[in-house]
Amino acid sequence: MLAVQQLEAGYGESVILRDVSLKVEKGQVVCLLGRNGVGKTTLMRSIMGLLKARRGIVSYEKDNLTKAAPGVRAKRGIGYVPQGREIFPQLTVYENVLLGLEASREKTREIPASAIEKFPVLPTMYERRGGDLSGGQQQQLAFARALASKPEVLLLDEPCEGIQPSIVEDIRDVIRSIKAEGTTAILLVEQSLEFVQSVGDYFYILEKGAIAWEGGLEALSDEVIRTYLTV
Repeated sequence: MLAVQQLEAGYGESVILRDVSLKVEKGQVVCLLGRNGVGKTTLMRSIMGLLKARRGIVSYEKDNLTKAAPGVRAKRGIGYVPQGREIFPQLTVYENVLLGLEASREKTREIPASAIEKFPVLPTMYERRGGDLSGGQQQQLAFARALASKPEVLLLDEPCEGIQPSIVEDIRDVIRSIKAEGTTAILLVEQSLEFVQSVGDYFYILEKGAIAWEGGLEALSDEVIRTYLTV
């Protein structure tokens, strides 16, 4: 469903990603791992089109989107929950979720129930400003905003960073429920090994901007973790 082939990207004169290739199939949760600073967020931004690729291909359902703008990619069905959430603090919770419809392929101004039912606390906060929510509530809001467009590929960049354990569990349940539905592909960046092992199907490890290892859950051994992930 989503494929990256020999991608090279960076900032200014710096090359961050080198020859990166990966793929995510429908109904699959693929986890992107690596120590801090190896290029995980850079890769997510490149897939979303927020950072232009210098070389390589980003394709979605075999369509080449490498030169497509972020809005085009969103309307094709790629949803994005960025690191740091990036909600609009002065807008209400309702208005933040409504913005997710801008990427919808359906001509509707109605927030789909599927985006909200996974976060039942949000409708009770519709009139509150996004900036008044806790970090965990903002993360739920960013997730619901991405789901409002009914994406077929969901990019999640550190969704559990800096939030309370109860909401981490809620997010785990949401990822599992999306996976169980079998229609959406998820690419997940997350530092918690316990979390990714509980939801992931396939794993890629980035090191120095390149894929250093890949494999299924059964292959993610203690030796692999020590070699590529232990600080």
